[in-house]
Amino acid sequence: MISKDLLNEVAQSQKGNLQNRPLGLLRKELDDFSLIKSHALIISGIRRCGKSTLLVQLLENQYPDAFYLNFEDPRLYGFAVEDFQKIEKILAEQGQTSLFLDEVQVVEGWERFVRQKLDQENSNIVITGSNASLLSKELGTKLTGRHVTRELFPFSYRQFCEFKKLPNTKDITLEYLTSGGFPEYLKSGRAELLHQLFDDLLLRDIAVRYGIRDVKSLQNLAIYLISNVAKPVSGNNLRKVLEIKATSTVMEYFSYLEESWLFFFVSKFSFSQRKQLVNAKKVYSIDTGLVTNNTRSFSDDHGRRFENMVFLHFRRKYQEIYYFSEKHECDFVVFDRNGLVELVQVCYDLNTENLKRELNGLWEAMKFLIKKKGC
Repeated sequence: MISKDLLNEVAQSQKGNLQNRPLGLLRKELDDFSLIKSHALIISGIRRCGKSTLLVQLLENQYPDAFYLNFEDPRLYGFAVEDFQKIEKILAEQGQTSLFLDEVQVVEGWERFVRQKLDQENSNIVITGSNASLLSKELGTKLTGRHVTRELFPFSYRQFCEFKKLPNTKDITLEYLTSGGFPEYLKSGRAELLHQLFDDLLLRDIAVRYGIRDVKSLQNLAIYLISNVAKPVSGNNLRKVLEIKATSTVMEYFSYLEESWLFFFVSKFSFSQRKQLVNAKKVYSIDTGLVTNNTRSFSDDHGRRFENMVFLHFRRKYQEIYYFSEKHECDFVVFDRNGLVELVQVCYDLNTENLKRELNGLWEAMKFLIKKKGC
């Protein structure tokens, strides 16, 4: 149990610390979004991608008077669900209806309080959660649909250039392919930050969370995948290569790795959902800097990292992405809710030797899907 006075003191202290914190690069992911009083906003994304910074920017620029509380503060150890009523009293005393809850998942039963506030239909509520203990999908489930989720990625290429004040050139593109977009790494250049992030995702967010005993197999699988981005992979083949007992185990690991935002798995396009499930999937990483610093491949394969970069460009906007492969291959088939949006062929170094192959893949996809344009 936490006293009301202590809660108020901690909240004021945290708010003061936030106000003294640099805002960093202004994230524009929420420019077109305003809070809905009947729904909580859930900001979701991989560790260290800037969720807390975005929260600070929302507080500074749109909701400066909001009540903010980070539940990972050691002074709040022992906070129980009953203590939310004390927060309710503080809000009433301050006449405040905007509520920002950071790492709220450490308190069991928090969703009942949030639902209660939403039912009052006069509260603006923003929630962020750490993947280590609660993923965004579960946050939404606990709120039974009374939520809107916004994804946050590491910096895009454009944000990278803006953050580092660099021009858009081929050399800078190469720098981005190597460095990626995690803000803390870009500030320090210390590779151990991305090593530690990779380990934390595997050990804390997946192995501990799902009770995985064979951690070594999980680590070997993750290293294999990050060393083979933009390539097709299948559960059955990886079971044999990595000597994992069952294909079902590999597929479970795939889902955990995707839920932790470390990897994305892109299905081969087919009008048959069954074929989409059984065909090999192409794997992409959340960040090219993670690839550079954690891969076991010692060659500078700019082509595959460039394809990964292009995938992330489209994934920031679209959820439904496939690759096309019949006689030839086209890298991306992109859909939105209204249907087919783009056919995209990616090539880092186009020359006389690969021009025909690249064009054949795009043309075949255009013909197959009856689309007049591709890129």
